[in-house]
Amino acid sequence: LKASGRANWHKMPDVIRRIEEARAAGLDVTADMYPYAASGTGLTAVLPPWADADGRLYENLADPAMRARIRRELLEPADDWEAMVQANGPEAVMPIGFQLPEHQQYVGKRLSEIAEMRGQEWPDAAMDLLLAERQRISTIYFTMSEENVRMQVGLPWIKFSTDAGGFDPAWAEQFGPVHPRSYGTYPRVLGKYVREERALTLEDAVRKMTSAPADRLGLRDRGTLRAGCFADVVIFDPQTIADRATFADSHQLSQGVRDVWVNGVRVLEEGKHTGATPGRIVDGPGR
Repeated sequence: LKASGRANWHKMPDVIRRIEEARAAGLDVTADMYPYAASGTGLTAVLPPWADADGRLYENLADPAMRARIRRELLEPADDWEAMVQANGPEAVMPIGFQLPEHQQYVGKRLSEIAEMRGQEWPDAAMDLLLAERQRISTIYFTMSEENVRMQVGLPWIKFSTDAGGFDPAWAEQFGPVHPRSYGTYPRVLGKYVREERALTLEDAVRKMTSAPADRLGLRDRGTLRAGCFADVVIFDPQTIADRATFADSHQLSQGVRDVWVNGVRVLEEGKHTGATPGRIVDGPGR
């Protein structure tokens, strides 16, 4: 659940009202979220959809006529597609997933800064970077409102999720920067929104990370501490747990997590990985 783009921020209360009206009428409507005011996808998301259709992206970017059309539509987008840059401007777009050595200088900089460094306008910088890299270029978009994030975390029908893959700090050089939600989602909820801002209770936050999503997905014997369930257990200190991953330095483990068991096997002991790998694929409801 998110209201992306400054022009949409004020709509969140109405979205919440409509969902709650639907729930009151008997509809099974819920939502999930991550606790950050920035999303992550490719730099390709700034382009009009047709530019990337049928696998012709790089062909279109190299064609002067197609490139001119893309440029026009980036600067004056129609209202029938989500123009990511128009939401908050090129200063709210931070490409991070560069692979070419000559582009590493741009990591952590906004698209507006990169364009200035290159002596270009942002549409030309974006197109040239994509054409040179020939990959989507993982990008952070600062398009949401912190006020809305705070409003959402306390909703009873919200669940928390990372919307991201899992990483190891040892992979930092291989993968480059990632969205900090990969590392910090759950500790951020517990530290920032529970302990510091008191936007929801500890018990409610834990429920929204465990039993609530397990129930929603129909997973059997997961997400609850009771006899007969798989022992997936996290022991953390509610006074110290906090996320440490940032947009500038994303490959940082969180603090305050002491011990973890997965399927009854201890994988984290006193903050150190035991080397055990007891995870398994959950097929359907599991067992």
